[in-house]
Amino acid sequence: MLPLRSSRMAAIRCSAAALMLCSAWPAAWAFTDVVVRVGGIQPPLGQVGCSLFAEASGFPMDNARAQQQWLPAPGDGVTCQFRGLAPGRYAVSVGHDLNGNRRVDTNLFGMPTEQWGVSNNARPALRAPRFEEAVFTVPDNGGELILRIEVAK
Repeated sequence: MLPLRSSRMAAIRCSAAALMLCSAWPAAWAFTDVVVRVGGIQPPLGQVGCSLFAEASGFPMDNARAQQQWLPAPGDGVTCQFRGLAPGRYAVSVGHDLNGNRRVDTNLFGMPTEQWGVSNNARPALRAPRFEEAVFTVPDNGGELILRIEVAK
């Protein structure tokens, strides 16, 4: 009879510990929504794509490792939302697609022919922005973080 009672008590203790851990988790790890407000969109309107990068690989235009959203581009701006992000470092790139191919087109020299922008509105001359120039930090206290990005050629 003793082994049954001790195994039952062990199971109760384990369940109680798991319940306490699960109830404390949301307070210790809050998630953040990142809202990206894109302005400066010039006609013709087309679509605006927002890409969220959690690492430098592919930034700013190779979206294979990014979360993406494509939205119609009215002249008064576009708002993209990325929900439930864990704390950490991220960067956003934005492209104004005029011809429906869901990328920023470039000329023979690799210079964009469609409007684009990145977080922190980083716009270095004669090269693409680096992840470190566009990076922002999602805090661990949750809530909403609003970014404003102006696109241009």
